[in-house]
Amino acid sequence: MPRDAVLDASAVLVLVQGETGADRVAACIPGGLISAVNLAEVVGKLADAGMPREQVELALTSLGLRVVPLSEAAAYEVGMMRPATRAKGLSLGDRACLALGLEARLPVLTADRAWVELDLGAVVEAIR
Repeated sequence: MPRDAVLDASAVLVLVQGETGADRVAACIPGGLISAVNLAEVVGKLADAGMPREQVELALTSLGLRVVPLSEAAAYEVGMMRPATRAKGLSLGDRACLALGLEARLPVLTADRAWVELDLGAVVEAIR
């Protein structure tokens, strides 16, 4: 049975590419949440790899992820996280993922181990 979680772009890419940790992500499919910002990151990485749009859309829509727009409250959270996360190199997309985790009160799955060390109130699970 799938469990509820917010998926970072790195986690979705691990799943799509069949890398180590894919089983941890698959446990949240279908129904895992992903920020529209992070979905755009995944699409961009797959496009960079030369995957045609139709194939990208098929691969991602078949996962059954729930795409969540960035709310106004989350946008403020993303901005306010910047000073605390700058030294770890977190991007706007990274912070959008964490903000969604806080907003949805769900754990966040990522391949980025540096997130585990952050103390922002979000529950972060490294998938590998």
